[in-house]
Amino acid sequence: MTFTLIGHRGAMGLEPENTLRSFRRAVAEGADAIELDLWVSRDGHLVILHDGDVSRTTDGNGNVADLTLAELKELDAGLGETIPTFDEVLDAVDIPIQAEIKAFAAGRAAVDTIRDRKLLDRVTVTSFSVDVIADVRDYFSGVRTGLISSRAPQDFLDKAREVGVEVLCLGLAHLDAEFVGECDRRGLEVIGWPANDADRLLHALRLGIASVTSDFPDLLRTSLAEVPEVADLLAARPAAR
Repeated sequence: MTFTLIGHRGAMGLEPENTLRSFRRAVAEGADAIELDLWVSRDGHLVILHDGDVSRTTDGNGNVADLTLAELKELDAGLGETIPTFDEVLDAVDIPIQAEIKAFAAGRAAVDTIRDRKLLDRVTVTSFSVDVIADVRDYFSGVRTGLISSRAPQDFLDKAREVGVEVLCLGLAHLDAEFVGECDRRGLEVIGWPANDADRLLHALRLGIASVTSDFPDLLRTSLAEVPEVADLLAARPAAR
């Protein structure tokens, strides 16, 4: 079993989140994959932003869905960065991507892009919404999908089986070995979040989960240098199947 670290919104602990600068920094810091958030602009473009409102992360105001791509591109998303499109991110980095669907309409649009660009083996479509993932899978069952939850309720496993996802993205604080074992028996990959310090990383490794999402994509590298148990736990993991 391999272990991967996913850069949350790129390298949001180091750079303006969900920007090309952030995604490139994540790659430079050693992230194995990146996570990003997808909305649709008023004129139908897939854009990367966490919130439905632009005010927290840019110098502008208004809802993403009410603004055209040109209007969104006029905003400063931090350090002179602009709000990127999904295509721009796909062109900028070549590592795997976890694409969280924030607007229902973004689901099918994301699938079209992934399919047209032949990236089915590189992009996983995720959401907190069972309805979003069900719609994505109904539209095109060949895309890899995942459900997100801050907790790990038992009925979440039933929902996962219902919609046919391959991945569960779950809050690390509420994960235990029993639940992870049940996921493994059902063939579900578990991604834990957030792992922003060595203690959380150790918790994830002790549970034996496949991946963590972190605001600091250099966390694994720095922890390997500073915390001997991290190296021991990685060395003890079974080989990839």
